[in-house]
Amino acid sequence: MGQNVQHWIDGREEAGTGSTQPILNPATGEQIRTLHLGDASTVDRAVQVAVAAQREWAKVSLAKRTQIFYRMRELLIAATDEIATVISQEHGKTVADAKGEIARGLETLEFATSITQDLKGGFSENVSTGVDAHTMRQPLGVVAGITPFNFPAMVPFWMHPIALATGNAFILKPSERDPSASNIVARLYQEAGLPDGVFQVVHGGKETVDALCTHDDISAVSFVGSTPIAKHVHATASAAGKRVQALGGANNHAVVMPDANIEFAAGQVASGAFGSAGERCMAVPVAVTVGDIHEEFLAAIKAEAEKLVVGPGDAETTDMPPVITQDARDRVIRMTDEAEQAGATIVVDGRGLVVEGFENGNFVGPTVITDLDRSHATYTDEVFGPLLVVMHVDNFDEALELVNSSPFGNGTAIFTDSGHYARRYQEEVEVGMIGINVPIPTPVGYYSFGGWKDSLFGEHHAHGPEGLSFYTKQKAVTTRWPSQNETVEASMSFPTHD
Repeated sequence: MGQNVQHWIDGREEAGTGSTQPILNPATGEQIRTLHLGDASTVDRAVQVAVAAQREWAKVSLAKRTQIFYRMRELLIAATDEIATVISQEHGKTVADAKGEIARGLETLEFATSITQDLKGGFSENVSTGVDAHTMRQPLGVVAGITPFNFPAMVPFWMHPIALATGNAFILKPSERDPSASNIVARLYQEAGLPDGVFQVVHGGKETVDALCTHDDISAVSFVGSTPIAKHVHATASAAGKRVQALGGANNHAVVMPDANIEFAAGQVASGAFGSAGERCMAVPVAVTVGDIHEEFLAAIKAEAEKLVVGPGDAETTDMPPVITQDARDRVIRMTDEAEQAGATIVVDGRGLVVEGFENGNFVGPTVITDLDRSHATYTDEVFGPLLVVMHVDNFDEALELVNSSPFGNGTAIFTDSGHYARRYQEEVEVGMIGINVPIPTPVGYYSFGGWKDSLFGEHHAHGPEGLSFYTKQKAVTTRWPSQNETVEASMSFPTHD
């Protein structure tokens, strides 16, 4: 990967007219690359190219599109090590974790290879005498995706394979913190045979985002990120007449029932809370113990947290990497401080952690807190770091009420051996994605991803069948082919189906 990360427009890298900013390695604090930022003029140039490219791309047969996606699949697999290394350098996550997100992104790419099946319309013969009806789905045109730092490969793959397979042109605006993976993907698409201009990458901040949300020739905007920005994107793009799906933040709860295997539950919750340093929208920042298992669970989760090795993402021994920025590290420390000042018990303290040889890295250790009031911000707010709050309730109904009281509704989990409580939980919890003895219930690529309440703005979830609906519009066609010699009298009454 080069030292300068530029925009990818019309099949090649361009510096654009904007300013630059450094890309830092979270493990060392050192600058490793320079990013060229775009502005409204950069977006406009990319859109103009995309409009022309999309007209021709929409005419390409489904069979040829499928061939391109099969080639892209093989290229992505071959480039996994390259992409994972770059993600680890820029995001900080372990190389193994980066490979995992690429594998999950591959699922959506594989879903796109089935586009010949998924774009089949319906057909009904003789809905009225001599009249047939059918439906068809067509692309929207030029669509945009705005994606977060925490999954620089997987989250964009939730969007662009389906958007492209359905005949749209796609413009990606990745996070400025770890943008290089998107440029590699653009190069791979070109190698796979995707025409230039159909997939493009523009880099930048708020000006670039707002330009994408308001450009007259962009038909839809997909977004994944924090709830405040999701609200902004949804409001801005909707006001400009766009179709919008904006996935926001989360504060996911894992309920641990008295009949659960405590050691299993603690290991799974630790994975959800501390994997990727907690920087997942499907992370588990809250565990809820039910009944008399609270102390037993605390002891088990403490043991799990204390055995984790914290270090740089490229070290094979690392379990938990640094967080993305110094601000992210400081937020975890501040929230821990505030909880302690409010009387909470610090079960495992990650403050003050220094990794030898990486003293300038953004490291904070796994942190476990309990005895915290449910109104405290350390419990109610999205942490996005390796901080687990363990709450306690007396029974299942109190646990359900606690989870449902959150303004977020992204993911949740319950650990239990009881089919009765598992069934009640999946029916009554007000959350979009539910795991039963599964800590991170991210759906596979041929299902759809998305939460409820302040975790989703818009009607469509990401990827899977709902992604297909989001990136297409349906037509209903009614046809009659009378004989040239047949006389068909027109009626002034509303047509019936006789």
